Amino acid sequence: MPAEAYQYATWRIVPAIERGEFINAGVIVFARRHKFLKALTYVDEARLLALDPSIDLENVRLHLNVREAIAAGDPKGGPVASQPQSERFGWLVAPSSTVIQPSQVHTGICDDPHGLLDHLFKRLVKT
Repeated sequence: MPAEAYQYATWRIVPAIERGEFINAGVIVFARRHKFLKALTYVDEARLLALDPSIDLENVRLHLNVREAIAAGDPKGGPVASQPQSERFGWLVAPSSTVIQPSQVHTGICDDPHGLLDHLFKRLVKT
């Protein structure tokens, strides 16, 4: 594939919004010309429980799984999942003040969005 522009963001779990502490729990990559939108998520339970021993891990996983489904266009993601990729990406990276928050959107050029997603996931989430 030729090199094309892409955008990405991470999802952060922020158990106590007023404290501002977080751990990265996912990454989403959108490459419009490659027709690519995909997300990967992972919850590091030990790190998350160190920030908030009372956090509902199942609820966090559920909300991250829904985000992955929306990115994939899977009906399990609800009505948003049926929207065009650009609409889904915009929805998934919109600022929020919930327990799961997106980072700023970053941009770049790549020729392999699948490889890029794997690289970002390993570097930013699974470290």
